[in-house]
Amino acid sequence: MEPKKLLLAEDDAMLASLLKYRLEKDGYAVAIKTNGKEVKQDIAEHLPDAIISDVMMPYFSGIELVDFLRNDLKSNIPIILISAASNEENVISAFKMGANDFIAKPVSPSELLIRVTREIERYYCT
Repeated sequence: MEPKKLLLAEDDAMLASLLKYRLEKDGYAVAIKTNGKEVKQDIAEHLPDAIISDVMMPYFSGIELVDFLRNDLKSNIPIILISAASNEENVISAFKMGANDFIAKPVSPSELLIRVTREIERYYCT
């Protein structure tokens, strides 16, 4: 079976590398994009199976990404947002726009793995 493709949108190279390593160790194929412009271009060409995105991205925020996916592309693929700015307003805004999950930084790679797996199973197995 082909591995599920994840798009990881994270501008912190160290964190992106750590998360990519942990997710790939569990069998996911992970592509890293470091800014919102790259993310938007990539998903307009081909959608991954799920997206993990930092809220605070250059050019195009994680919240704008959720809006673009849900309203412009009409896609319901799982999207998990991560952010150091996990105040109530950001979290509520993310869920209202259609995010599947929200994780506050610092992100535990093992917790992220569990949440990604849960969202993918929920989306692709129902």
